Order: sequence, then C-alpha cells, then structure tokens
Amino acid sequence: MATYYAAVDMGASSGRLILGSMENGRMQLEEIHRFENGMVRKNGELCWEFDRIFGEIVTGLKKCKEIGKIPVSIGVDTWGVDFVLLDENDQVIGNTVGYRDHRTDGMDEEVYRIIPQEELYARTGIQKAIFNTVYQLMAVKKQHPDYLEKARTILFVPDYMHYLLSGQKTNEYTEATTGQLVNPYTRDWDFELLDMLGYPRRIFNKLIMPGTSIGHFSEKIRQEAGFDCEVVAPCTHDTGSAVLAVPANDDDFIYISSGTWSLMGLERDKPDCSKGSWERNLTNEGGYNGTIRYLKNIMGLWMIQSVRHELNDAYSFGQICEMAEQCKDFPSRVDANDECFLSPDNMTRAVQDYCRRTGQPVPESVGELATVIYASLADCYALAAKELEEMAGRTFSRIHIVGGGANAGYLNELTAKATGKELHCGPTEATAIGNLTAQMIKAGEFRSVEEARNVIHESFDIRIYNRKS
Repeated sequence: MATYYAAVDMGASSGRLILGSMENGRMQLEEIHRFENGMVRKNGELCWEFDRIFGEIVTGLKKCKEIGKIPVSIGVDTWGVDFVLLDENDQVIGNTVGYRDHRTDGMDEEVYRIIPQEELYARTGIQKAIFNTVYQLMAVKKQHPDYLEKARTILFVPDYMHYLLSGQKTNEYTEATTGQLVNPYTRDWDFELLDMLGYPRRIFNKLIMPGTSIGHFSEKIRQEAGFDCEVVAPCTHDTGSAVLAVPANDDDFIYISSGTWSLMGLERDKPDCSKGSWERNLTNEGGYNGTIRYLKNIMGLWMIQSVRHELNDAYSFGQICEMAEQCKDFPSRVDANDECFLSPDNMTRAVQDYCRRTGQPVPESVGELATVIYASLADCYALAAKELEEMAGRTFSRIHIVGGGANAGYLNELTAKATGKELHCGPTEATAIGNLTAQMIKAGEFRSVEEARNVIHESFDIRIYNRKS
C-alpha cells in the first residue's frame, strides 16, 4: 500500500491540495482539491480571506479521508512577505492585508530615514520591493501603532496555516527571508535591525528549517478531518519549494520559477550582499539545507493573467499565445518590472499607457498586447541572466524553467532566442513537488537532495528548447 504525503500549494490566484507518493521508483501526483484564491477589498484595503482558505484546506483533508488515501504528513507553501499578527489570545489583529495593497506607499522612505537603503541591503541581502515585510510593518507602525503594541506573534502565511493545523506557532526560514529582516549569514532574524526599526523582538519566533516537524493535527482538526497527520515544514516559500524540484544536480544552469511571478536565479552556498549585487537589485533568499537562492524577482505571468481576466477569460492561454505569435512583429516593449504593473486598476490600459508615454506604437488587439508582454518578459530574462553571470563571474549553458510557465511555449521560444541558451522546461508542478520532496526526505524516501532530483527528472516530462527552435 502506498505511503501518501500532502502538499498544500497556495498561489495568489488559486490553491491545491496534492497527494504525492512513490510507485516503481517514480513520484506520482494526485490533485485532491483545488480552490480559488485572491484578494478582496475590505475597509479600503486589499485583503486575503484566510479563514475561507483554511476551510478549503480542511475540505481537501476530508476528501483524502473519503477516498481512503490518508497522508502521513502535510506541509503548506505560499507566496512570500505577507503575514498576520496575533494578540495575547492568539486572535488576528486588524485586516489580513495583502502585498498588492497600497498601504506601503512611501514606507520605503520612512525606513530609509532610519537605515539607508544600501545598508539595509548589506544587512539582509534582499532586493528592494515596496511590498516587502520590512515596509509592511512600517505601514502598521505608522498607521496602526496599537497593533504592534498588542501583537505577541508574527506568522507569515504558511506559518499561520501550520498554526491552524497544529496549534504550534513557528517561523520557517525560507519564507522569513523574503521579508528583508533576516541576516543571510547567520540564517536568523537581524534583531539589531528589528530594534532600529522599532519592531518588537517578542513577536518573532525562532526560525525553523525545511524538513522540521512542527507537530501533529490539533484535536479540533483531527475531528474535522477524520484522521491524524504530522505537520512538516517544507520550504514554505513557494519559490524555495520550486527550486528544490529543479531536476538537475550540476551547477551549469540558471533557473526560472515561472508563475504569477518569475524568479530567476542561481542556487548558492553563500550570500552576496555586495554593492554590485545591490545595484543590480538581486536578492539572497533562503533555500533548502540553508542554501541561498540568489535571484531576481520579475513580474512574470501576472501581466498576461490580468489581461486575460479583463477579457472575462474568453481565451485560453494557448489561444493567447497563438494570437501573440501572429503579431510577433509588433515592435513595442515595456519594462515588466516597472511598479506601474504591480497592481494597476486595468493591466491593458497600463501597458497601453506605458507604450504611449514612451513614444512607442500602442497595442490594441489581444495579439498585440500579448506579444508586447511576452517579448518584454523574454527581454527581462535576458537582462537578468546577464546580470547573474556578471556577479557569478561565469556563463551558464542552459536555463531550467519550472512551474506553470514551463507550459508557455511561445514565451519559452522567445526566451531561448533572447538569452541564447538552451531551455529545459518542466516540471510544471514544481512547487508542489518540492513541498513533497522536503517531506519525503525527512521520511527517508530519499537519502539526499541529489537522489530526489534524479527521481524528479525521471518522473516528469521535460521539454527542451534551443535558440533556433
């Protein structure tokens, strides 16, 4: 009888509970439950519906019970930077505000009054993004100082889901690093920085590493789910899990974890917090076994997802790619990392306005819009690859693309041509696979990361593109 492991993989637009198991030396996946996610406006703020989302996780657990496939462990991964504050009674304080909310507008300058931007980078190695936890907490401090006074615990999103499952409050390393408050050399909170910024030390838990057992289901969840299960921390930041699932064991590649965001980088043993790294806006996030994900955040498929929604999802992504290819000669390009694309009221207008104010032809048709976005992303990838190679002092022969973007054939062709590198695309379910892998290594299914990656390579389809494809 198979041994099952459960991965809850939560993205910004949807979440899934996926079971993983081994069969004849290959990893098998089975999606048990899928649910929608997204921010809703509450009292003027963009917020996550964590109570509803956790109810969906419990629904997924009940389905496992119904089909007789009971996991021995479960782990949750999500996006980074967002958090909840709990009071002395473990109640959530205020709204569960999301990273696309504008509460952080101007908070970077508030932080830099206390610590210059370059010094902040030298201490944390994390690239500047206005939604980072360091700026979100400054927004809380300025706008709701009573919240920090009442707070006894900060839990990032996956930490909070683990708490709801087990009753145990933890902060996992890979997720915590995204907030720009962790020392990348000690792999611990930068408590001196917390003191400087006025963020109370008491709310920050001791960091735990991926593969750590958090506990078992609380009595309440055991009764609701109908079974008990160990809660094991994976790389709770989704990119950390995705990178763990890259099916390669050499060092001659750059990875792209491609989804709503594109995270493009290298897996390294040590951080690089140098001035050159800061000037290129590269980041040093935590990875499995205390490794460093040295990468750049790129806007990713969020732009094309938004345009598709504005068309009432009338076209599949495949159809949009076909229309983009038909308009491949349309010349306009945008900077996909410009903040105007982070949370616009209308993405179509945002792309058109960018082209208009930069003196370029304005895209009108779906195909023109799509080709502008895809080609601009490919150009961003090419630039980021060059910057990574400059900092590494070497070139890399190929790019591994994992995640949903591995299916974006037209974008992959453009990327191969723009970078001049061979692309290996897949697996598409990399985040869930990496989540499961951390649990399986802990359980002894794999003896090492290298063994796990070899199995992943043999278990899932990998499509190869070269610069001429």
